[in-house]
Amino acid sequence: MLTSTGSQVCGYEWMQNGETQIHCGEGPMAKFQAVGTPQVRRPRPPRVLLADDQRDVLEALQLLLKRECFEIETANTPQAILQAVASRHFDLLVLDLNYATDTTSGQEGLDLLAKIRSLDDTLPIVAMTAWGSVELAVEAMHRGVGDFVLKPWDNSQMLSIVRSQIAQGESRRMERRLISESQTALRDEVTEACEVQQRLMPKDLPALDGYKFSGASRPAHILGGDYYDAFHGDGSTVGLCIADVSGKGLPAALLMANLQATVQSVATEESLPGQFARRVNLAVRRNVSLGRFVTLFYCLLDTANHRLSYVNAGHNAPILIRQSGEILRLESGGPVLGVFDDVEYQEGTVPLEPGDRLVLFTDGLSEAVNDVGEEFGEDRIIANLKRASGLSAEQIRNVLFNAVDEFSGGRLQDDATIMIVAAE
Repeated sequence: MLTSTGSQVCGYEWMQNGETQIHCGEGPMAKFQAVGTPQVRRPRPPRVLLADDQRDVLEALQLLLKRECFEIETANTPQAILQAVASRHFDLLVLDLNYATDTTSGQEGLDLLAKIRSLDDTLPIVAMTAWGSVELAVEAMHRGVGDFVLKPWDNSQMLSIVRSQIAQGESRRMERRLISESQTALRDEVTEACEVQQRLMPKDLPALDGYKFSGASRPAHILGGDYYDAFHGDGSTVGLCIADVSGKGLPAALLMANLQATVQSVATEESLPGQFARRVNLAVRRNVSLGRFVTLFYCLLDTANHRLSYVNAGHNAPILIRQSGEILRLESGGPVLGVFDDVEYQEGTVPLEPGDRLVLFTDGLSEAVNDVGEEFGEDRIIANLKRASGLSAEQIRNVLFNAVDEFSGGRLQDDATIMIVAAE
C-alpha cells in the first residue's frame, strides 16, 4: 500500500515501526511510504565541500546541490579548507582559486592545490574562478584539478560536471582499494609460499662417520629458484643434489618445488646418476614452460669405499680441492634439464679421501657483482677455498658467503646456494 504526503526531501528514512519512507522531489506526490517493507540500508549521499570567500556564491551553490540530495559543507578561507579536508572524507571539492589576498591571478588557489593533494590525493576537485584563462586552466589541471568552471556558471553544466567528477573519484578510489586489497592478499600468499619453500630445504644434513656436510641458500628476492638436498641411500650411500631453476621469484619457486618432488621420487628408485638425470630431465621437460630450464648436479657418495659417482646437467662444475692442493672440476654429464626430450647423461667417478673438500654452488655466488659491475667469479671462489681448505664444512661455507658479501656489498643479483662436503 502506498500513501502520499507533501514535503521536499530526497533519499530514504527508517520508520521506528520497521517501515520505510521513500522521499524524492516536492509537491503532493513527493513522499511515499511503503508499509510493511523490509529495511534497506540507505546509501550515504555524496559529500561535497564548497570553498569560496564569497557568501552569495556559497549560498547559490548550496541551493543548487542540495536539491540533488548532496550533503554540503562550506569553507571560506584556505585554512578552513585544509582543516576540513584533513578531518573529514569528501566525494568532491569545488574550489575557488581566488581569495582575499589574491583576487585575480588564481595563484593562491594553485598553491593551495598542492597542500590539498598531500592530504588526499584521490579527492576529485573542480576549480572555479571569475578570472579564467587558458593558462590558468592548464596549470590547474596539471596540479590535479579534474575540471574547470568559470563564474558565473550554467547550472545544468555545473551539475553535469559535479556528477561526472564524483563518479570518476569513486572509480579511482575503488580501483585503489582493490589494488591495495590485492597487494595485501598477494603479500600474504608470498609470505606463505616463502615459509613453504623454507620447509622444502633440508633442516638437517646427514651425519656420517668420516664426513661432514654444510649447506645454505640465500634467495635474491623473497622467493628463490635454487634447491639443494641430501638424503640417505642404501647402506653407506648418501645422495647430494644442488639445482638452479632459470628465472626468479614465484615462477622459479614453483618450478623448484616441482623439481624437489621429482628428485626425491626418482632418487628412491634409481641408483645410477646418469639414469637419474635422464629420468628427471623427462619429468622436467613435461612440466616446464617454454624458455625455462634447470641446471642440476647430483652425486652419490659411497662412504664405505670413499668414492663419488656424479652427473652434471649443465650446472656450475663443483670444485674438489684435494688435501694436496690439487683442484678438480666435476663436469661429466650433459645439457641442462627441460630443453631436450631424450638425453643420455655421462656419469663421472672420483675418489674422495680424508682432507678433501667438495664445494657445490650455484651461479648466484660466482656472478655476484661489485659497485663497478665486476663479477666475483670462480677464480675468487677457488682462491678462498685454497686459503680455507683445512677448515670444517660449516667454516668453509661461511668463508665463501662472507667473501661474496664483502665483494658485492651484500647485494645479490641472483639466488646463491652453497653445499660443502668435508672428508675427515
